[in-house]
Amino acid sequence: MTMTPYSTNMRPNALAIRKRQDSHPDLKRQPERRSLLMRKYQCTYQSADGEVRHSDQIAPALPLFESAFSAFARGTLIETEQGQFAIEDLEPGMNVISPGSASSEIIWIGSMTIVPGAGPAGYQCSNLTRVMSNALGMNRPGHDLIFGPGARMLTRPAGLHEASKDNRLLTPVNDLADGDNIISILPPRPVEVFHLCLNQHSLISASGLEVESFHPGPRFESTLGENMLSLFMSLFPHVHHPEDFGSLHIQRLPIMSANGTEVA
Repeated sequence: MTMTPYSTNMRPNALAIRKRQDSHPDLKRQPERRSLLMRKYQCTYQSADGEVRHSDQIAPALPLFESAFSAFARGTLIETEQGQFAIEDLEPGMNVISPGSASSEIIWIGSMTIVPGAGPAGYQCSNLTRVMSNALGMNRPGHDLIFGPGARMLTRPAGLHEASKDNRLLTPVNDLADGDNIISILPPRPVEVFHLCLNQHSLISASGLEVESFHPGPRFESTLGENMLSLFMSLFPHVHHPEDFGSLHIQRLPIMSANGTEVA
């Protein structure tokens, strides 16, 4: 079967069900379940025996799932102990430079492809955010960067100057769009996006900007049913339980979905 970035999980025998509803008015009172948009997710991870393994899975295109795979656009340069590497060239086991702290080991890399117009009618493609060179200071970033909807950056959000000790919080990059130096864009063609899990929640240096490593958030499991939690955890073969993601080490603002609910 050919794998595509999106597919829909259609109920079997839908036509037969509709015919039975036409024949039996009482059946019409039961709403038909909506098709669930599915997406292809890819991950590379370091197993318990130290081997680097790869996995492709189909899972729901829900905001929490997508946020785990959509921080950095392909081509983003990441600082490592061996120098700068494009995000797509990183491998688990490499050490990234975490500003202000010791280096951190990459243990999981996730990726997915955002394809404009590929979903069913009514599906809203996720916007990307372009941060222009020098938008946040000299060489911050050193060149234009593209971030996905799952990215948070360490910065000083307006109106929250007293919220943290150093006046900085991890803020969703798409919340920083000002239409001038930081711009929300709808990709004209497919874009591959990535995210990283480190051995602990930390910062990743991307062209002079401090960007968060992936963490689903404290008690995220309470927002998911048993089956959906099991499916979500299956995308992270390097952990076995929600608490294995560890603690959040930096204050952050929530990523919000299009309908105003908190994602992570």
